[in-house]
Amino acid sequence: MTSETSSIPQKLAGYDFYHQVLKSPKYVVAPMVDQSELAWRILSRRHGAQVTYTPMINAKRFADVRNKTFRELNFNLGNKEEGSLVLDRPLIIQFCGDDPEKILEAAKVLEPHCDAIDINLGCPQDIAKRGHYGAFLQDDWDLIYRIINTLHRNLQVPVTAKFRVFPSVEKTVEYAKMLENAGAQILTCHGRTREQRGVLSGLADWTKIKAVKEAVSVPVFANGNILYFSDIQACLDATGADAVMSAEGNLYNPALFRPALGIQDSEDGSQQNPSTSSYTEHVPHTDLALEYLEIVKSLKTPTGYGTIKGHLFKLLRPGLATAIDLRDRMGKGPNHSTARAMALEDKEEGQAGNSVVQFFEEIVNELKGRMESAAAVAEGSEESQVQIDSTTGLRLVPPWLSQPYFRPPLPPPPSNKRAKKDMIEFIESRRRVADAEEAPL
Repeated sequence: MTSETSSIPQKLAGYDFYHQVLKSPKYVVAPMVDQSELAWRILSRRHGAQVTYTPMINAKRFADVRNKTFRELNFNLGNKEEGSLVLDRPLIIQFCGDDPEKILEAAKVLEPHCDAIDINLGCPQDIAKRGHYGAFLQDDWDLIYRIINTLHRNLQVPVTAKFRVFPSVEKTVEYAKMLENAGAQILTCHGRTREQRGVLSGLADWTKIKAVKEAVSVPVFANGNILYFSDIQACLDATGADAVMSAEGNLYNPALFRPALGIQDSEDGSQQNPSTSSYTEHVPHTDLALEYLEIVKSLKTPTGYGTIKGHLFKLLRPGLATAIDLRDRMGKGPNHSTARAMALEDKEEGQAGNSVVQFFEEIVNELKGRMESAAAVAEGSEESQVQIDSTTGLRLVPPWLSQPYFRPPLPPPPSNKRAKKDMIEFIESRRRVADAEEAPL
């Protein structure tokens, strides 16, 4: 699966870029560290995604020509697959950093291989705080303006920006207008503040996204609270946004946008019943996992062992909840050193790292057999169907089908000092676990 990348197209702006280059997308896969890699982008497009982003790339490290390994791991140019017109478009490449010239230098290397360059202004993790990028640039508007404006004036592709909201609507709108004035041609507004992360994520505020959309003249992508396909239209109606972007929703269910394929194929453009249509978003998660692994094997561009493992744990979560032995087996599988050794051995034998993939395939196929048996036992009963919980209004999805993940709610506030101390320790421990899950494996 290879294809040449194209020369840089004529630079368009705003809605001209959105319509003519990106083809008016509504379904967008977010930039995700170690998780929106080439193989996952291909899988997501097969199931309805219309635009995808690369994982965030550290511009300072990528700009250093001596970092050949870092460059190859973050965007592989040698195999001519990443950014290819056949496999990997439309594509937006995201950079992080706090030095306008370094970001420009890095972006210049990759601008022939993408449709736009995005600046990460939304990462809330501690690593972003230490590195002074992402959401931790929010306090330095002059620097942000210079970063975006430098790219806007010097790149041959548009620059876009993804950011988080402030506690107040007024400051959020002022911030968005500054980004537009600096030259950002699309704004992705994540409706959570910098403090809303991990166990404290809570709900995204769509009212702030709506205020941003009404205040700017460039396209706006809404990010946050997209768990089901039905949430998409609800978000678009509530915010007026031009598209929705999914991160965690896509990771747990890459078929999230799948019903869009049914809308495109229907004669009148109407949505088909998601519970009966062949384009349902709830498909066997083991089938999605095996399809992903087939894509990994088909590519010359290598996919990291930790990346594969991270995807499978999220995607197969409903089934692994009861298949404890398979979950443990996958968790105790080859470590990084063993995986590298297996990959080198495969390379010598011309197998493109298939031994590592085969290890995962064996586990997925075993889980597939168990899930099919469970589905057969439940056939014809209510448990075999997607239902609506009469108490919560949420869908009850059988464990053999792809579905979103709901973070467990925090317990109610404590009533005394000792309990408050215990609560703080509990929240911090939950946050450390969440950060570990989101960090590269």
